[in-house]
Amino acid sequence: MDKWLMGVDLGGTTIKLAFISMYGEIKHKWEIPTDISSKGKNITTDIAKAIDSKLEELGQPKSKLLGIGMGAPGPVNGSNGMIFEAVNLGWENYPLKDLLEVETSLPAVVENDANIAALGEMWKGAGNGAKDLVCVTLGTGVGGGVIANGELVQGISGAAGEIGHITSEINNGYPCNCGKTGCLETIASATGIVRLMNEALKGFDGTTELPETFTSKDIFEYASKGDKLCLTVIDQVAKYLGLALANLANALNPEKIVIGGGVSKAGDTLLKPLREQFQKFAFPRVAKSTKLDIATLGNDAGIIGAAWLVKNTLAE
Repeated sequence: MDKWLMGVDLGGTTIKLAFISMYGEIKHKWEIPTDISSKGKNITTDIAKAIDSKLEELGQPKSKLLGIGMGAPGPVNGSNGMIFEAVNLGWENYPLKDLLEVETSLPAVVENDANIAALGEMWKGAGNGAKDLVCVTLGTGVGGGVIANGELVQGISGAAGEIGHITSEINNGYPCNCGKTGCLETIASATGIVRLMNEALKGFDGTTELPETFTSKDIFEYASKGDKLCLTVIDQVAKYLGLALANLANALNPEKIVIGGGVSKAGDTLLKPLREQFQKFAFPRVAKSTKLDIATLGNDAGIIGAAWLVKNTLAE
């Protein structure tokens, strides 16, 4: 029997689930809402029920599944699959791997959500098999995953790849949810970009096409049409992000830096100024050998990366 890999990506509002072949093809995928009540204690039970009912619907036995891989927000203890902390869920030292195995009766492997997105892009996406890769997700926050020589870099306390918390503004930085000020997340996330635009509008007496209430998507859209204020704000974002990525690349010299998350949908409107800034700040040899690309898997990166984890951890 050809085994399937179970991929799960835990988000703040939805949990994405998928049965994936050993070759990384999605066989079936679906979503369930994330129950954040009671400090998220129903999450593992909900996942187990969702898997059982989907297998039943497809007429497949539990033995069809090799194991379950899951991406969760927050730093993960690589040795035991415990979540050190997931602020939005109220988890602290939460034994996610153990609970998942008990509830699903499947061997489980747990990793940080940005890390599994990086694995997904490496396996089936823009990474295209690159063994040295940095994946940056620009969404409500800014996440990151670092792969060196085909292996995830986790660090001593599971916090490697916290790209969003590289200090980017050392003077008068904006407060970040992490407790620091001036983090990259306060500038390059969707919310950070909107905040920068609101600040730019305060002292602005020129004209802009931007509607009264706007999102980061609107800012990129009007920039692509030539709106000068929107272009100025995006240049500012590209400068901070380009500097942070160049510093990372100088340390790691990856083959690729893959930009994912909702903000990456801006495509060339973001990528063009970002590449220019990256070239300016990166060590010349790094600037020549490291390529910046937009992620290609979208919302599937997490489930595919989680499946890769199962294949490479549990199939050995």
